[in-house]
Amino acid sequence: MIVPKSPEEIDRIAAAGRILARCLSLLRGRADAGATTGELDRAAERFIRSHGAEPAFKGYRGFPGSICASPNSMIVHGIPGRYRLGRGDILSLDVGVVLDGWVADAAVTLAIGGVTPVAGRLLASTRLALFDAIECCRPGKRLGDVSNAVQRRVEADGLAVVRALVGHGVGREMHEDPQIPNYGEPGTGVELEAGMVLAIEPMVTAGAHGIRVGSDNWAVYSQDGSLAAHFEHTVAVTPEGPRILTPWHLQEERRAA
Repeated sequence: MIVPKSPEEIDRIAAAGRILARCLSLLRGRADAGATTGELDRAAERFIRSHGAEPAFKGYRGFPGSICASPNSMIVHGIPGRYRLGRGDILSLDVGVVLDGWVADAAVTLAIGGVTPVAGRLLASTRLALFDAIECCRPGKRLGDVSNAVQRRVEADGLAVVRALVGHGVGREMHEDPQIPNYGEPGTGVELEAGMVLAIEPMVTAGAHGIRVGSDNWAVYSQDGSLAAHFEHTVAVTPEGPRILTPWHLQEERRAA
């Protein structure tokens, strides 16, 4: 059952989202060649807790980290640890923040130094697919419009949408209804209404869409070993259109200015 949020409740999720966006900005500055994913995890936890919030992932179904850190062919759910970043890596960072009982969820994929043209195209396409999908988060649109926006962009760029993993609703819980595939038919599915809060998260590979689960039963990899990218925003459907509640993209723009 999809539970719409009031404007006041959306503001509370946005407060968690602002902390999350600043956390991702911090991690972006520290994700250099030579850094370990465990170091990034510890920095994220310190930052989140210093702002009176909690890392949503830590302890969730037994997950040991405060963030998910997934390099190269790992799509999602990477447990931070000893992996040391090298030039040419790509690294997906997924962060959840709980503030006063409200959850925000977002992810970015970073290039560590110079990357191959294939990796650059993968990151650019996946990021653009996210914003294409967000544009569909308007009252009267259908969930299939959101899903199809991702699929259309990614497949036009010769890449593959991961079909076994989905986005989701978010609010009091990290995973709420509805599930949001990254592929589908436009004009189908649930009609979007003001107050819905959605975690939109394209997950894309440079090869085929198949996956495999790692030996730790958490990490999810591309089955063919191809590079993978993951971008995510928490978005509210409002009468005025989509409202991004995890504005990490604004932090990017400030860095570029």
